[in-house]
Amino acid sequence: MERPRHLGLWLLLLSATGSGLLLRWYSGYSSRALEPRDGRACSSSLDLALQRRPRLRRQLNLSIQVLLWGGLFTQELWDHLSQRGGPYGWQGLSRETIASTLGLLNDSESSELFAVPKGRGPGCIRCAVVGNGGILNGSRQGQNIDAHDYVFRLNGAVIEGFEKDVGNKTSFYGFTVNTVKGSLLSYRALGFTSVPQGQALRYIFIPADIRDYVMLRSAILGVTVPEGRDRGDNPQIYFGPDASAGKFKLLHPDFIHYVTERFLTPRWIHRTIGDQYMPSTGALVLLTALHTCDQVSAYGFITRNYKKFSNHYFDRSNKALVFYLNHDLLLEAALWRKLHKAGIIWLYQR
Repeated sequence: MERPRHLGLWLLLLSATGSGLLLRWYSGYSSRALEPRDGRACSSSLDLALQRRPRLRRQLNLSIQVLLWGGLFTQELWDHLSQRGGPYGWQGLSRETIASTLGLLNDSESSELFAVPKGRGPGCIRCAVVGNGGILNGSRQGQNIDAHDYVFRLNGAVIEGFEKDVGNKTSFYGFTVNTVKGSLLSYRALGFTSVPQGQALRYIFIPADIRDYVMLRSAILGVTVPEGRDRGDNPQIYFGPDASAGKFKLLHPDFIHYVTERFLTPRWIHRTIGDQYMPSTGALVLLTALHTCDQVSAYGFITRNYKKFSNHYFDRSNKALVFYLNHDLLLEAALWRKLHKAGIIWLYQR
């Protein structure tokens, strides 16, 4: 499971899901600030902020399983997730494909986002999540971003030429196969010519559909994609030649379902696109960080005055923000403002 923030209380809480009732574990919240690696107090930790916000404390399940790995694959899990379509489950997907992919994610590296060295207790983990919003152009936030312990990026994460605004450190890169391929196609001329790579960098796969599982399996095995829309594709082009299983993290469909149901379900969803709706990649990466880090700073996300800025910080001319039908960016923006006001995250604004 994900690293627990601290000891909690077992509460027998039942939450309704698409396939019935599931037992959840909710942690208690300590009034003591977490002790960081360097011995200084974590002065604005998530735990302390939640002490002042009991409603959000009840809404956030900080002990939920964020990542999916081979050790969790059981008949019970298959039966449960087969009731929901992607990205919230496995309805209509090949059990053989799912099982063979998860079988490669079979050690502790796959079950935890952060590698915690032996003998070290939990520290004050400070994370920056960098979206691609135009608000970052001219922001000069690069040094502040890189000062965080971990930096999350996503989709068309152009860095070269924008280091002063967005930094150059990348710890995690989050995507779906669809979004990364779309970014490489759409933003190549703007500087996004390859997926970020590096020995210490880790990739967060968001399993939107079967192609994500197939690509992940092929990447770990170091073979071309054998089937589906990406047949013949070489994952080494994206992730490098030495992409072992330890480099990949896979979001749990239950986690995606949980954050959608609790935070990001628009009222219009069932009247229009139904099960085609999902939170944006940026939203899922930011909420992943929120459930695993002690402090989270969000850069390049939509703010109330978004019309003042171009769609992306790397745009060469001013372009209006694009609203996609399968996302609700205004709902996401309202959530970021709410969490910022509550002290749960820090949102960069201008």
